[in-house]
Amino acid sequence: MQTDKRLSGRVALIAGASSGIGAATALALVEEGASVAIAARRMPRLEALAERIRERGGEVLPIEADVSDEAQAAAMVQRTIGDFGSLDMLLCVAGVDAPFRNTTTAEYREMVEVNFLGLLYPIHAALPAMQRQGAGHIVIVSSGTGRYIHPSTVYSGTKHAASAMAESLRREIGRDGIRVTCIEPGAVRTEFTSHMRASVREAVEQRLGDMEQLEAADIAAAIVYAVTQPRRVNVNTLTLYPTEQA
Repeated sequence: MQTDKRLSGRVALIAGASSGIGAATALALVEEGASVAIAARRMPRLEALAERIRERGGEVLPIEADVSDEAQAAAMVQRTIGDFGSLDMLLCVAGVDAPFRNTTTAEYREMVEVNFLGLLYPIHAALPAMQRQGAGHIVIVSSGTGRYIHPSTVYSGTKHAASAMAESLRREIGRDGIRVTCIEPGAVRTEFTSHMRASVREAVEQRLGDMEQLEAADIAAAIVYAVTQPRRVNVNTLTLYPTEQA
């Protein structure tokens, strides 16, 4: 790959990369010269994405992992470091959503485990390596609901927690040379709702209506902006909403 690209020689691990924002981010980082480890639960989707990256001349490592499982989250970090020799960027993108009504407590639990613990586990595993390097960048994809209240009670609660954790973490580890960025998108057109059961999906789609939503590539572009700033610059929070979204 060309050596004049902005992320040449950098290694990124993207958790939640099998589709949507995660996949778009992987492709965008590769275009900037980064080597990427892509992790998610759906290995066939990761393999398909990896093939697209290789066709573009990129270096990629697909890893099957569930970020809500502490051992799997730690293993994906260690495998990335073992294969590439370093870890410069950790991007936590995985997430699940469901409204409060007509939703089971098991679905509540999954949102907490994926949307919050699924951030803490890989961050905890990655920090020692970044601290040894004296540099690193952690990007947390939260949600607009992390700042503004939306009618999605448990999801909104987990994203409030994610956004608060990101800012607290930034203040705690900035002196170690590690940057922390929180991305807070509004409605994004992805496969996100397709994984929900029908009644939950219908409720979410009814709430969004015919509004023109953001594209996954829009969020990927925001992430690229944040991670390509000079090391002295920490982009703390980026909030992106569709123009039509209140």
